[in-house]
Amino acid sequence: MILPDKAVLRASRWCYRGVWGFVTEWLRVPPEPPHLRGADDTQMQSFRPAEGYLRYLKLVFWIALTLFDGLLLIGMIALIAASPLVGIIASPFIIVIMVVPDIIAYVAIHLRYDTTWYVLSDRSMRIRRGIWTISETTITYENIQNVAIRQGPVQRYFGFSDVLVETAGGGASSGTSDGSSGGGHHGLLEGIGNATEVRDLILAKWQSSRTSGLGDEAESSTSGRTSGVSANHWSARHVELLEEIRDLSTQLSS
Repeated sequence: MILPDKAVLRASRWCYRGVWGFVTEWLRVPPEPPHLRGADDTQMQSFRPAEGYLRYLKLVFWIALTLFDGLLLIGMIALIAASPLVGIIASPFIIVIMVVPDIIAYVAIHLRYDTTWYVLSDRSMRIRRGIWTISETTITYENIQNVAIRQGPVQRYFGFSDVLVETAGGGASSGTSDGSSGGGHHGLLEGIGNATEVRDLILAKWQSSRTSGLGDEAESSTSGRTSGVSANHWSARHVELLEEIRDLSTQLSS
């Protein structure tokens, strides 16, 4: 079975709607994107991976499933040829084994897609993944050192890329982060359709955060220099007192 027929697709969609409702209710998976506390809601942007990424996941699975179903089909034919009665009895079970993974795959792939969120605020970005164990990675723009785009030939065909955000301190993470390394030193945004725009937006927010920080530093430095000038400014009274001290010291020494 290379691709599921329409009946299997309809059954898969029906099962998925039921499973998605079950997941959100029983496992308490939030269907809405994560919210960053203290962030400006007017500048917050949330999005999921591109639809091309979903088609890519399905393609990878169907290739693997085709190999699996092909082996089962060859085994069933060989069993019928060797023992027709046993083969006929076993055929329904083999067909179930071939069909059920199609439905499970449809549900699992869509659950993975629908529970992945990327959020960009004015201060930081957050990556959420997971169903049974929900993981969230929060990266502040001040910690970002590099933003790279990765795209292979298959990704180009489906029209998406991966955006890799490398950080200095790793940012704050909650749970086991699928979007970061063991040390939490990078965040991975998978399946981005407008990767260039997302990269430029992250870099713009990063530059804005650095400009704000440098402005404070420059102001502090300027304030320090002004303070130093004031400290080194001598009034006429100060000069007069120093001259009196000099004359008194000369008299005492003589």
